[in-house]
Formats: sequence, structure tokens, C-alpha cells
Amino acid sequence: MSLPVVAIVGRPNVGKSTLFNRFLGGTTAIVDDQPGVTRDRHTATAEWNGRTFTLIDTGGLVPESQEGMEREVNAQIQAAIDEADVCLLVVDAQAGITATDRDAAILLRESGRPAILAANKIDRTRQRELVYEFFELGLGEPRSVSALAGTGSGDLLDAVVDALPPKTGKEKLDPDEVAIAVLGKPNVGKSSFLNRLLGEERFIVSPVAGTTRDAIDTTMKYDGRRIRLVDTAGIRRHSALRVGVEYYTYLRAVRSLNRVQVAIVMLDATDSLSRQDMRILNLVEERRRGIVVCVNKWDLVEKDERTARGYETAFCEQAPRLAYAPIVTLSALTGQRVRRTLDEAIRVADEWHKKIPTPDLNRVLHAATARVHPPQSKGRRRGRVVRILYGHQVETGPPLILFYSNDPAAIPEHYRRYIEHQIRDSFGFVGVPLKIFFRQATSRARAKVGATAEEEAQ
Repeated sequence: MSLPVVAIVGRPNVGKSTLFNRFLGGTTAIVDDQPGVTRDRHTATAEWNGRTFTLIDTGGLVPESQEGMEREVNAQIQAAIDEADVCLLVVDAQAGITATDRDAAILLRESGRPAILAANKIDRTRQRELVYEFFELGLGEPRSVSALAGTGSGDLLDAVVDALPPKTGKEKLDPDEVAIAVLGKPNVGKSSFLNRLLGEERFIVSPVAGTTRDAIDTTMKYDGRRIRLVDTAGIRRHSALRVGVEYYTYLRAVRSLNRVQVAIVMLDATDSLSRQDMRILNLVEERRRGIVVCVNKWDLVEKDERTARGYETAFCEQAPRLAYAPIVTLSALTGQRVRRTLDEAIRVADEWHKKIPTPDLNRVLHAATARVHPPQSKGRRRGRVVRILYGHQVETGPPLILFYSNDPAAIPEHYRRYIEHQIRDSFGFVGVPLKIFFRQATSRARAKVGATAEEEAQ
């Protein structure tokens, strides 16, 4: 399953990042009155009317600019347009049409991509007549919106979803096929690992960082299972993403996560865990894919009997949120533990599809809350006894568990993590990001729990 892509483009300071945040319902992108704040493309997953898509915020378009930074931003925007299924051109309705708006409209028309025109900064009803002049851009009816106030954003999202390509194939990944992406920084040995695994030179291997420019799928059979392997371009630091092609490969690597259950994240044993390594690991976790941490070039490390265990300990200290991820030390050069890496990825994929029976989940929940009671409410409801009544797993692949409480807002983060640890201790979910929600229990739900307690007492 590959999510469609929507790219938000336009000249500087028209409100692209504000609209990006409005669509996401949060403040993910940096918003500032100074033109040109967004220089790197920013991606996130958005959902509207049952459709999920990847949303890209881009820097301000400055056509024909010869300035170094602006030229790079333009290249990044072109890469976003090339990858997009739908483009959203944002203009400033109060400023009127500018030469850059016209150039951007031409760029979109020539791209052949479906394009929607959003006339932003319509903050008052009487300003809606300002949108009419934008018909001149030749992108159809302009949609009036106030990204700051939210007015018209729902109608705009409706138009975006209507322009998306129709759904194709199954929305859920096939549990009978194990789909695995291989991610990491440039030159950590991803293609060498896959070549060793497949036993043939199916991938280009080069000591020059950045040889793989696109996501490549290869299928194989292993222990009776159908395996699909996705090699990706090395994900560079944002500061190193200097040209459009680098942004293009980054986005393709990110999109590859939508088509897999598990990501093998490769690290270099000869380097310490870097901020870029953590960024890639966090990227996988945010998209709720299974994680197997593979430490390549282990043959180059001077070892004693404690080296591997010491690495695992240091990793968990630096990335405590990822302590659930299995770690495999390997050498793509010698083949050491390459097959074990695949075994771990298959195990994590099975965990990703795991379903917990509701009675078993609630037995663990009640034992956990009896052992450590939820903290009492604070603020207006200070002193109120907080209870978690019951829960059930509402999704698999990836797993999502919903709990009902009489006061879900009062449950602090540390207690949520406590419940997560109890679930992992009882049911595993090795290598799988576990999403847990707490929702307000209705009176009917509370009555149901009370009746169940009476039956158990009898």
C-alpha cells in the first residue's frame, strides 16, 4: 500500500506552513512571519474523509532565482511536484496575483499533475470577492480559505481528497507476504547486505555514498514465506540535502515505509549512534512500522565476549523508547548473521499482525492497575479516583489498543508507558511500535464493566 502524495507549493510567506499545520491539526511545521522560513521539505501523514495521504510542505518558490539557497529550494519544490499525485498552490488573496504566482501556475500546468488553487488569508466574509481575479491563473476555481482561522479548510480538504487517485488494491498489507524495507545513512552497506542475503549481485554495490537513487523491490522465498525486500537510497542529514534529486530519493525512502511491515535500520559498527541514525529510527517508529536494528561491519570491531551486549546496553541508554527493538550485529562482507537478520524481521512482521484476545488483555490491565493504581486527578477534578475500566485491540498491522477510563485526560504519560510495558511483558510485540489510546468511558460502558465484575464475583 503506497499512500498518495499532496504537495503544498507557492511563493514565500503566503501561509503554506500554516495551512500544513491546519490540515494536521497541530503545529508540526515552523511558522514565522519572515519569508522563506521553510527551506526543507516537510512531510507528514494526514487523514480526511477516510483517505490517508502524505502531505508535503515546501519552501517558498522563487522562479529563475540565481541565489544559491533559493535555487536549492526551487529544486526541492520541483522534486516534490514530480513525486506528488496532487499539488496545492497557495496564494495570498489580499496581495493579489504576482509574477511568481503566474510562474508557479505555469509550472503546475506543465507538470500535468492535478492542481488545486487555495486563495489564503480570506479572514472576513467580505474579502471572498478577492478570489475572483485568481481565475486568471488557469487552475480552475480558487478555493477561499483562512489557514490561520481555519475557515474553508474543510472544503479545501474535500477538494484535495476528491482529486486523489482512486484507491487501488488492499488497504492492509498482506500478512502472508513479509515486506521489509532496508533503511540507513548512505554507505552503511544496505545494498551489500541485500546482495549477501540474495546470494547474487542483484543490486549495484559501490563504495561511493548515494549509489542507490530509488526504492527497488525484490522478491524471494525463504522457509516457505514470500519475502519482498525494498532497498532505499541513503537518507542524508537535512543540511546535506542540497539538490532536488536528494530530496526526491529521501521522499521515496519515506514512502517505501508505507508499503512494508518492517524496516531493517542499518547502523555502522565503526561509528557511534548519530543524530541522523536516531532520526531514521524515529521516522520508522512514527510511521508505526516494525523495527530491526542491524549493526553492520561488525567484522571491523575488536571484540571480546561483552562487546555485543555492551553495544545493546549503550543503544538502549541513548534510545530508551526503542528498547523493544531487537538488535543484530552482522557483517554483510562475511555473511555473519545476515540470515538471522531476516529471521528477526519475519518474527517482527508476525508480531506486527498479532491480535490480543480481549479477555486476556483485560486480565493484564486489571492486574497492572491493581499493582500500581493510576494517579489521582489534578486541577478541577483534584482528588478524583481515576479508573481504567477495560480495553480492547481495535487494529492490527500496526497494533492499536483502546482503553476506556472515567478520566482519560488525567492519565499521565509515565503511567501510559507503564501500561505499555505491562502489555509488552505479557504479549511480546517485539520490535513493534505499540499505539495506545485512552477514551472517555460512557455510562453504558461503566454499567457493562459493573455487570461483568458481578458475574466474576459470583
